[in-house]
Amino acid sequence: MVMDKQHPSESRPGRKRSEESRMAILVAAFELVGEAGYAGLTIEGIANRAGCGKQTIYRWWPSRAHVLLEALAVKADLHITNVDHGSYTDDVRAFLEDTFRLGRQQRVADILRVLMAEAQINEEFGQLFRSAFLQRRRDALQVVLDRARTRGDLPPRPAASTVLDIVFGTLWYRLLATRQPMGDDLVEDLTATLTQAAQPPTNTANDLGDQQ
Repeated sequence: MVMDKQHPSESRPGRKRSEESRMAILVAAFELVGEAGYAGLTIEGIANRAGCGKQTIYRWWPSRAHVLLEALAVKADLHITNVDHGSYTDDVRAFLEDTFRLGRQQRVADILRVLMAEAQINEEFGQLFRSAFLQRRRDALQVVLDRARTRGDLPPRPAASTVLDIVFGTLWYRLLATRQPMGDDLVEDLTATLTQAAQPPTNTANDLGDQQ
């Protein structure tokens, strides 16, 4: 990667201020949508809460939905981990626990529903929603699957793409359709469904021999 030849002291302060401003805007949007709802969320309100001008926001995002989308993506990256726990089963369980724990937060659930609705009526936003959020979350789980494949404990079934559909299909179905809880029982059921073939098979021949 080609590095910028500009002296660090000449480049970092501005970048730091920009990142601080960006994060302040994302935090402000997340807080305000919880207080006023999506209907009451405005770019002006976000700017006032973040301590910046509206033009600063419009320079980075074209609408309030775009701001919320990035705020949620950042929050998901921070709270849903895909680190190595030593086995496919433990990795999947941890990912599901983090995912559903975040999805249970009322503010997060409300934002997810709003953004999904916006994605259905705004084609440009829908494309971004699919690439910058939905695919981003699938990619995060794909890391777990790829690591299990390398480790050698990834079951042959269900296929990796089906695993992704099962996990996120369940999440969205409960968020949008049934609004049923996403608790520990669901985590264990899904973990068992996705990893049962990862368990070492019982050596039936040896068991029969031992009984003779």
